[in-house]
Amino acid sequence: MLKIRNVAVGCALGVALFSLPAAAQEGHWVSDELPTYVRSGPTDGYRIVGTLTSGDPITVLQTQGDYTQVRGPDGDAVWIQSQFVQQEPSAQDQLPALQEKVESLTSRLDGIDDEWNQRVADMRQELESRQAQVDDLQATNNQLNQAYSEAEGKMREMQARLDTQEEDLLLRYFMYGGGVAGAGLILGLIVPHLPRRRRKRDRWF
Repeated sequence: MLKIRNVAVGCALGVALFSLPAAAQEGHWVSDELPTYVRSGPTDGYRIVGTLTSGDPITVLQTQGDYTQVRGPDGDAVWIQSQFVQQEPSAQDQLPALQEKVESLTSRLDGIDDEWNQRVADMRQELESRQAQVDDLQATNNQLNQAYSEAEGKMREMQARLDTQEEDLLLRYFMYGGGVAGAGLILGLIVPHLPRRRRKRDRWF
């Protein structure tokens, strides 16, 4: 009898040790895919004792098999399947933060869009200014080319006149030289045939 009692006490101690709750772990939430009902024990054989709303914050007490014991918002310790316990807030809880982040990003994008439009406007203005400078330089270049063409034409005209004047001058020199030479030749032919004056004899008596 004593032996049976000792065995019973040992079994009771073993069950008690096995079922001691683990250290409470905060920072968990009910999964968004959690079924409605929770149970009084860590198997499907235990009765349903209530419900948890998806997204409720919970505290994990212990885990046995496929079930986890949690403490819900009402303070009761219940069992749910471990697959429905997650370490991130539910999508519903994350939604305000996500919306705020979206609004912040949208504001930044709007600012970037305004900044980009301003940069494009500045670049367009700079391009128009550069194009105006290019047009002015092109007009000046055209004027210089036209002036160069006119100067080149005048230079050719003056060169032609100079060539003509040189030819006229050479022709005049040639005619003058020929006239002088002809006159000298004629004089050379005429002078020997001119009569010489006789010298008068000096009379002393």
